[in-house]
Amino acid sequence: MRLLDKTALITGAAGGFGYGIAETFAREGARVAIVDINEEAAVAAAGQIGGNAFALRCDVADGNDVRRAVEAVVETFGRLDIVVNNAGTSHRNKPLLDVTEEEFDRVFAVNVKSIYHTTMAAVPHLREGAGGVILNIGSTAGLRPRPGLTWYNASKGAVNLLSKSMAVELAPDRIRVNALAPVAGETPLLATFMGEDTPEKRAAFIGTIPWGRLSTPRDIANAALFLCSDDAEMITGAVLEVDGGRCI
Repeated sequence: MRLLDKTALITGAAGGFGYGIAETFAREGARVAIVDINEEAAVAAAGQIGGNAFALRCDVADGNDVRRAVEAVVETFGRLDIVVNNAGTSHRNKPLLDVTEEEFDRVFAVNVKSIYHTTMAAVPHLREGAGGVILNIGSTAGLRPRPGLTWYNASKGAVNLLSKSMAVELAPDRIRVNALAPVAGETPLLATFMGEDTPEKRAAFIGTIPWGRLSTPRDIANAALFLCSDDAEMITGAVLEVDGGRCI
C-alpha cells in the first residue's frame, strides 16, 4: 500500500501503459482518475479496476478539457497528489518529409502541450496540498532516436528535457518531477512506430533491445510506482530508462 490515501490523475489511462499504471496505483491504495479521450474505454477501465477508480473523458490537447478534468478530480476526492502525463501519440513511421503539418501539430499537442495544460491546471492544487509528484512518460525515442520517427522523437526529447526543468523550478514547492523513458512496448502504438506490425518488423525492433523483448505495461507501472511513492522522495529530475538496455 505504497500510495495509500493518495489521489492520482493518469492521462491516456484507458489502455496500454496508462491502464497498467492505473491498475497498479489502485492496488497500492491510491484513488485513481482514469482520464482518456475515449470515454467508453475509460469507463470500462475504471469498472475493471473498481474500488476508488473513476473515469473522465478528456482531450489532453484541449486546455479547457484538462482544467475541467483536474477540477473534477479535486471535487471528487478533495485533493490531488500525483499527475501522470501518459497520453501520447505518433505519426506513422515514414520519411520526415512525408509527415504532414497536421500530423506534426497533433503529435506535439498530445505529447508536449498536454503537459503544459496539466501543469497549469494541477500545480496550484499540488501547492495547496504541500507538494506532490508529476511523472511524465517520455521515451527512449528522445534519447536514442529511430529513423522514420523524427518528429515523434523530437516531441519525446522535449518531454525528457522539460521534466528536468520542471523539477528544478518546482522543487521549492516540494513537487517532484520525473520522467520514464520506455522502449517500444506491447501497446496500440507499436504498429505506428514500426510502420506495420509484421513478424519481421517485430524481430527487427526486438533485435535492438539487449534484454531481448519489448516492454510491457507492468514494466512501466512498476517503475512509475517507485517514482511516485515516498520511496523515491529524494529523486527529482530523473529520466529513468525502462528499456532493457536499448540506450546503452
